[in-house]
Amino acid sequence: MSAVLAGCAVPKYNYLPKSEFVSKPAIGSTNTAYVGDELVRQGNTSQYEGIKIKSPAKLGIAYTITPGFLAKKGDDEKGEFYLPTGGADSASIDKSFFADPWQAVMVKKNTHTLCVVTVFNLSSCADNMPFEKTVLTISSDNSFQQTLLYNGRVGNKINIGYRELSNNMARPAFNNDVEYDLSESKIIGYKGARIEVIEASNQSITYKLLSNFKS
Repeated sequence: MSAVLAGCAVPKYNYLPKSEFVSKPAIGSTNTAYVGDELVRQGNTSQYEGIKIKSPAKLGIAYTITPGFLAKKGDDEKGEFYLPTGGADSASIDKSFFADPWQAVMVKKNTHTLCVVTVFNLSSCADNMPFEKTVLTISSDNSFQQTLLYNGRVGNKINIGYRELSNNMARPAFNNDVEYDLSESKIIGYKGARIEVIEASNQSITYKLLSNFKS
């Protein structure tokens, strides 16, 4: 896996991900969740083409791309351009002290060649790199998502957490934790989302989704 300093490469940012409305789980389905898990989720996400770096990808002594995911941002006739997703499972680009700052990662078309493109539009490339193509689901910049979380049971009462995420940022003023007394009703609801509790403990809950949040 030899690295070479290639010619000029100017990253392109002409890729548009697919927008998708997500409503999970399916209405009428029976599901089991554990403390801290999502019970219900609804909102907008984006489907990106991406790559997964499976092991450290060393491009000579100048750059190393750490394991994780990168999302596609554009392409041209020579290659496809990617950036780290920024999430907990994102790849990152480590550079040596003398190396130029980077601005993008390029995959040469129809090859397993990875290149780091510098801020001066020069590229450092290596062949036979350990990556694979994938599809990534990422919250979009204009997303609005709602979730219910299971927080456990004490006595006859269960605690459900409500969370909102807007523009990839949590909205603390719209977060709430609510207790429900199962001795009064096995059906609980919040903002249009309704679930029937089949069984609940301080570790898990089995439930049937009756309706999701109001659109």
